[in-house]
Amino acid sequence: MAQPRILMILTSHADLGRTGEKTGLWVEEFAAPLYAFSDAGFSPAIATIKGGAPAIDPRSIEGDAVTEAVKRYQDDKNLQDVLAQSPKLSNVATLGYDAVFLPGGHGTMWDFPTSPELTVMLEQFALRDKPIAAVCHAPAAFAPVMDRNGAPLVKGRKVSCFSDEEERAVGYEAVVPFLLESKLRQLGAEITPAAAFEPQVSVDGNLITGQNPASSLATAQAMIDRLNASAEDVEGKAA
Repeated sequence: MAQPRILMILTSHADLGRTGEKTGLWVEEFAAPLYAFSDAGFSPAIATIKGGAPAIDPRSIEGDAVTEAVKRYQDDKNLQDVLAQSPKLSNVATLGYDAVFLPGGHGTMWDFPTSPELTVMLEQFALRDKPIAAVCHAPAAFAPVMDRNGAPLVKGRKVSCFSDEEERAVGYEAVVPFLLESKLRQLGAEITPAAAFEPQVSVDGNLITGQNPASSLATAQAMIDRLNASAEDVEGKAA
């Protein structure tokens, strides 16, 4: 049986509101899952909202943010070349993929919920019950997404995301377009945050979410487990 195809979608938004500072993808939230998928035998594809290299939050590649996965990313010239040539999401035949993984970073707060292509894709994936995973700020993409009944995708679902407490701790509560935890709660999500910056993953059917950068690897592993379980079910039915 062919390996499930995973699409990773990255932010193109580089400006941190009106602060004059730069933001974008939080590299750990991309690198740790990417290498977890690769090491597990998957070959994830990458797209960005606007095409080309993703916006990178400079804070995510310096100091304590430089994890082993980030170091591996920094030394991976082939990956840098791939990222530079990332296709624009609107040019990707997304229904050819079996699962989607959305890494976070503050940039996603601006372009994920305002991308019609991403919204439509997530609604199509939800309709077909394909696994959808998102970590940290990336669940912002769910804000405009509706389920098959016209209700918010997250309504009545267990969700983890960057908490309001964490947003206040980093000092961006007045910078981001909205507080993510509060927004998803308003849409009906069931959120019980872990302590600030502690890892937490929620799995509700095929919706898999992680709270913060520390949750990135575990969120990816939960998707790997779900894809492997689905493959075993298909093989069992075929036997």
